[in-house]
Amino acid sequence: MHNPNNLLAGPADEPGRGLTSPLARRSFLRYSGAGLAIGGLWLAGCSKDDDTDVNPNGNFIDVGKDDTGILNYAYALEQLEAAFYTQVVGSFYTGATATEQAILKDIKDHEISHREFFKRAITSGRISDSLQPDFSNIDFTQRTTTSGKLGVLQAAMAFEDLGVAAYNGAGRFITNNDYLTLAGKIVSVEARHAALIRELIKTNSFVANDVVNLDTSTPNNLGGSPAVTGNLNGTGLERSKRPAAVLTTANTFLAAGSKLSATQYPA
Repeated sequence: MHNPNNLLAGPADEPGRGLTSPLARRSFLRYSGAGLAIGGLWLAGCSKDDDTDVNPNGNFIDVGKDDTGILNYAYALEQLEAAFYTQVVGSFYTGATATEQAILKDIKDHEISHREFFKRAITSGRISDSLQPDFSNIDFTQRTTTSGKLGVLQAAMAFEDLGVAAYNGAGRFITNNDYLTLAGKIVSVEARHAALIRELIKTNSFVANDVVNLDTSTPNNLGGSPAVTGNLNGTGLERSKRPAAVLTTANTFLAAGSKLSATQYPA
């Protein structure tokens, strides 16, 4: 049977559920989220709105090249995440707790802030502001599911993990230091989203080897009986994906006419 956990994020060791204190979780999101990203909102300027599809590639919209292409790439992903969370909070899944609703509303606000940041930052050559999602593979009525579709939290985990890997993989292509700094701030918020969603799925499982190079298969030097296994060979670094790989996955959640390519960046 198809495992809906794997659709975006790949295999997860122990994809996660809620932190101990609901208030702490919500406060953490509120004060580490939208304000962090928006703090530098006007660094890039917003002298005009130039809403164009850059270098259409057959049935795909190419994000373009250089820094503008990376900004378009990030903008597209943020449009997708904002659309997802907007639909989630419009009608919560069955059994959603007050804490879960509050967290998902906060994340929605963050993603909209990120989306609007990129909309204003890209002053020329911006891709469409109205990319159309295709969420037909998500069951918005279910928290999680073992059917062929993703439950809401499984989809959220997949989107957040993909977003973090995308920012990590795109940083090498950014030449403007201001953009790089702001991308670093935004990805830190996305990583917190990713960890929190995993915690909502299963307590104390905020990270796993599929998203951070932990390499937990070898014994460590902590001793004890039974032997403790841990990280001897892992780097401890978050895993990254380049634009082509990210868009291959993201395109499964974009409707025809809104699918994307990134032909100017090496795979």
